[in-house]
Amino acid sequence: MKLRKIMENINFNLIKGDIDIDVENIQYDSRKIKKGDIFFCIEGYNLDGHKYIQNAIDNGAVAIVCQKGIENHINATVLKVEESRKALAISASNYYENPSRGMKMIGVTGTNGKTTSVFMIKAILEEQGYKVGLIGTIANFIGEKKIHTERTTPESLELHELFKEMVDSKVDYCVMEVSSHSLSLDRVYGIEFCESIFTNLTQDHLDFHKTFENYFNAKLKLFKYSKSSIINIDDTYGVKAYNLITKSKLSYGLNNNADIMATDIKMHSRGSEFIVQYKDNSFEIKLNIPGNYNIYNALGSIAVCLNQGVEISAIKKALQKVQVLGRCELVENNHNLGFEIILDYAHTPDGLENILKTVREFTKGKLISVFGCGGDRDKTKRAIMGKIGTDLSDISLITSDNPRTEEPMEIINDVVKGIVRHNFEIIENRRAAIKRSIEIAKTGDVIVIAGKGHEDYQVLKEKTIHFDEREVISEIIKEQF
Repeated sequence: MKLRKIMENINFNLIKGDIDIDVENIQYDSRKIKKGDIFFCIEGYNLDGHKYIQNAIDNGAVAIVCQKGIENHINATVLKVEESRKALAISASNYYENPSRGMKMIGVTGTNGKTTSVFMIKAILEEQGYKVGLIGTIANFIGEKKIHTERTTPESLELHELFKEMVDSKVDYCVMEVSSHSLSLDRVYGIEFCESIFTNLTQDHLDFHKTFENYFNAKLKLFKYSKSSIINIDDTYGVKAYNLITKSKLSYGLNNNADIMATDIKMHSRGSEFIVQYKDNSFEIKLNIPGNYNIYNALGSIAVCLNQGVEISAIKKALQKVQVLGRCELVENNHNLGFEIILDYAHTPDGLENILKTVREFTKGKLISVFGCGGDRDKTKRAIMGKIGTDLSDISLITSDNPRTEEPMEIINDVVKGIVRHNFEIIENRRAAIKRSIEIAKTGDVIVIAGKGHEDYQVLKEKTIHFDEREVISEIIKEQF
């Protein structure tokens, strides 16, 4: 493809060279450069791509896109842009022939509920007969085809490559989780969404955003790119977002006078039943995932699909059978233990509070929780989670999550600083903590293992190890029963 075509709709200054040269591929990692490629210098938090320009040229780069001044002796075409991340997003779209325009794009943002919401929307749209792509935390999907993912929202170059694969596979809708990081770092810049959901905003990622206001403003970016916005107005920041959004919008909630509401809620251990009120319509939903917060996720998903003309019968059928890996997931066992084990991805104060309050509603005996906090992430939430976990549980096992480069016991000590009750044990080894929870559980008890959910690995200082909690639980039960 000609460099001119790749740089279409991008403001740039041609510092040196020829805009009509042929370019093979786009790269932002100098190590991946091959002969004929263009290199985008991305200024990151740990690395600055401008320092690797000579590496890129040595590897065969014929063009460089930068946002800083660089040395004149470079033997390549040089283009200077104001913001190289935005330029990368637009050029990646150009290179893959603007694939996001070939599908209807639906985005979901918020601290909690993104993953469950995108799976709900995918299930509903598929019930209606559409082919759906999904981009998110657990994995990426093209219809039934599952593709491994490294992060919630990929970098713009990989994102548009994935969109191209979806379009080539005749996907009608792409439903994606849109993280605050991706919005801050312009990974979804230039994409137009037909519908976007704001689920909620609670404490997370302050290690990256520094302040809550920055975090909120990052989330708000998505709705500038959206034709229609679906906002949870039971959330304080949702109300703020709703008032700031001037384009087409719908509100949803349980407690406020929203456009779409759930009433007559009946909760049980396997899910819930409720009546949806929307305009002049009302219809019953049977949801196969328990918890009030999952009713919120369902409402946002229903609103999106009603906006898109999906039949109510398809919505009802899909939500009755949808399941999401690691989200209030009941681990099946064939040993008639008398107690239940639930896995949940809850790794924020709000997430932990939601799952424990939900499970408390159907726990006949003791509620036992196993949780910790990840390393190299927002340290201010650790003590808060320690207090929430122990306040809402009868017994807590404080353990290691993904410690990354930190010492596990230092993280655990931060968690314990928030605890006021004496109903917990510290067991650093996560497998040992899970084993302990199973040892002490009795008939009628429920164990909640929080923090990892769908993850089948644990990130340690020196390596990443395989750690699937479903397998761990199965092994421990076989040893003990």
